[in-house]
Amino acid sequence: MKVSPTSCLCPVLLCLCFLERGCGASHHGQAKVISRNHNLTHSHNQTKDGETEVHHRPKRGWIWNQFFVLEEHIGPDAQYVGKLHSNSDKGDGSVRYILSGEGAGTIFIINEVTGDIHATKSLDREKKSHYVLHAQAIDINTNKPLEPESEFIIKVQDINDNAPKFPDGPFVTSVPEMSEIGTSVFQVTATDADDPTYGNSARVVYSVLHGQPYFSVDPKTGVIRTALADMDREAREHYAVVIQAKDMAGQVGGLSGSTTVNITLTDVNDNPPKFPQKNYQVYVPESAQVGKPVGKIKANDEDVGVNAEIKYSILNPEGANMFSIATDKDTREGIISLRKPLNYEKKRQYTLHVAAENTHLDPRFTHLGSFKDDATLKITIGDVDEPPVFSMDYYIMDVYENARIGTEVGAVTAQDPDSKNSPVRYFIEQREGDEGYFDIEAVSGVIRTTQLLDREDTPWHNITVMATEEDNPSLLSHVPVTIQVLDVNDNPPEINTEEEIIICESTRAGQVIQTITAVDKDDFANGQRFYFSFPGGIPVNPNFTLKDNEDSTASIIARRRRFHRLTQELYELPVVVWDGGEPLLSSTSTLTLRVCPCQRGTRLKICQSEAFLSSAGLSTGALIAILLCVLILLAIVILFITLRRSKKEPLIISEEDIRENVVTYDDEGGGEEDTEAFDIIALRNPEAAEELKFRRDVRPDGSRPGSSGRLHRRHGTHSPSSLGTEEEMDVRDFIKQRLAEADQDTSVPPYDSLQTYAFEGQGSPAGSISSLGSAGIHSEQDYKFLDEWGPEFQKLAELYGEEVDVQSESTTKDADEQT
Repeated sequence: MKVSPTSCLCPVLLCLCFLERGCGASHHGQAKVISRNHNLTHSHNQTKDGETEVHHRPKRGWIWNQFFVLEEHIGPDAQYVGKLHSNSDKGDGSVRYILSGEGAGTIFIINEVTGDIHATKSLDREKKSHYVLHAQAIDINTNKPLEPESEFIIKVQDINDNAPKFPDGPFVTSVPEMSEIGTSVFQVTATDADDPTYGNSARVVYSVLHGQPYFSVDPKTGVIRTALADMDREAREHYAVVIQAKDMAGQVGGLSGSTTVNITLTDVNDNPPKFPQKNYQVYVPESAQVGKPVGKIKANDEDVGVNAEIKYSILNPEGANMFSIATDKDTREGIISLRKPLNYEKKRQYTLHVAAENTHLDPRFTHLGSFKDDATLKITIGDVDEPPVFSMDYYIMDVYENARIGTEVGAVTAQDPDSKNSPVRYFIEQREGDEGYFDIEAVSGVIRTTQLLDREDTPWHNITVMATEEDNPSLLSHVPVTIQVLDVNDNPPEINTEEEIIICESTRAGQVIQTITAVDKDDFANGQRFYFSFPGGIPVNPNFTLKDNEDSTASIIARRRRFHRLTQELYELPVVVWDGGEPLLSSTSTLTLRVCPCQRGTRLKICQSEAFLSSAGLSTGALIAILLCVLILLAIVILFITLRRSKKEPLIISEEDIRENVVTYDDEGGGEEDTEAFDIIALRNPEAAEELKFRRDVRPDGSRPGSSGRLHRRHGTHSPSSLGTEEEMDVRDFIKQRLAEADQDTSVPPYDSLQTYAFEGQGSPAGSISSLGSAGIHSEQDYKFLDEWGPEFQKLAELYGEEVDVQSESTTKDADEQT
């Protein structure tokens, strides 16, 4: 710690004050007197004689004030602090002074006899500003305190031993260029560790040591401001300003500290772009590609960042029509590109007026002038030997198919754009896999066919024709040529028979079986209309007729009612179809029609067997595998039976071995569908049974006289209850008759058979509700609703549908006879 020379007088003055206080003097200076006063208390007692007796009792008390000691004492002797003294001390050495508390015995010592206090060490107020101690006066004879222990404080008095400091320096800041005088830049603050409440040790004043006349600082606040107007960043960008802080209010002898503030001038747009020169020249060959750069130009701007961004433009229309200019963001150059192809033979020089201007303008500096500059750029076109140029960018030609080899398709033309006008030669570019349908004449450019063309095979051909100069074959040019093959009517139409034609067994006369169409490989112009008919010179088809719908389709219509698959499953129908082209072409196709018992209630015509297979989802391979398994199983069964039969019987049969051979014949009927073995009509109408004398379960070798193989139904309105008695027969006699016939029939096989007959009786007043007895009764009931009940009632629907058809035919026939 540094101590000023004037501060060395303070300990002397303080010691004098303490000596004066010890002699009972009054307070002086900042050092306080610590004194011990004895106050006498007078007690007055009145005697008998009227006299007053006075008793004296002393009252003791400590009067404490603060001690002061200077910091940073550097003298050889201990620094005197003050003196403790009690009025009880007569100076005879009977009183001993004791000191305790902070620093007692180490920093502060006391003379136990005189009470003098000294500081043995140099103190630093910035580390500890005061010390709290305790004092006590003790009778040396009795070793008892004369008074209770008392507390006092020793304060460390400050001296100017700390210089101001800038804890965060050095500093970096910025201010825009061209700022006005007094613009605030930055504020610095210094700190002083001395006591701000004592003197001027901590009173700081700021000043500029380095950085004038550009900047100034407020001496009290430390705010740095611009001191010079229109400081230009382009002239000088960085400034190092040194700021000093001095205590003692800046007086002589005060301590000081300094820091550096680095100030940068930021850029503003105060400089326009400038071309280094006003005229430029560029050479560009005429072979330069469109869209590619052909030159560049640059204007300089002293500003930086966005303030230096430049936009280039071409002012004159002639130059802007042939060239374009764009700004390179990295180099800020104007890149000139070609907008259209150059032609040395047409124009050999272009003049461009190029302008450069800032994109971000600052309105504060518009008074400085226009932030724009222009220059002239002359572009010279160089002559280059160019390849031939075709008259068109692409060619489209056409030729008819089947044209003779060597037919001219078209011609291409190209010429040398250079002034020498060299002759041009043509040839076709050969591609891998190209069959070479065309050839070109090298001199004239005429394209001819080399093969027969087929529009149905390849309707379009794409070739590339190349042209080269005779003097310089390395220069080539290409042009695409598209050749369309035109159609002629060279393909007859054909019936489209992708789907199988199915005839349902329930088909009626006049019903459309299938609508057929035709296809033609020729295009729409020749194949837009088709005509259909049966071939000429053949008899009229009794089963089908063909109707031309006049819309390139025809309908196959049934001419008769019902088709039976068992009678004939397949029908062949020849159909002739011809187009309306020139020449007229036709073809005959034979259609195959299949008869199937179609499913009712569905729109699609699908055979039942096919529907079953398709619903089961079995493929052909699966069906073959199943058949093989069945055949293997049958072979195993046959082999097993053969092995059992081949076993030999024993030669000697024991007499005790008695066996009975029981032969069982199980002859079961065919169920409800077996109408031959059991005819229940005979039970309902015994008279009709006379016509059938033979067994129905076994067909005899010959038919008996009077028998008929077909039972005709009777038409009428009679019921079983209304039959005459002459037509009736006893059921018992009828059964006996049948039994006799069965026993006498020689055609009966050698096994027993059982025939069961039942008869409900006759003469019921209510009549029978069964439809079996009404087989020959005419009914007006419409049974078409049975078609909608599904496949379970299909057979019933066919039976009653056939009955309705027979009745309608009979009715029509009777009406014709009556007529």
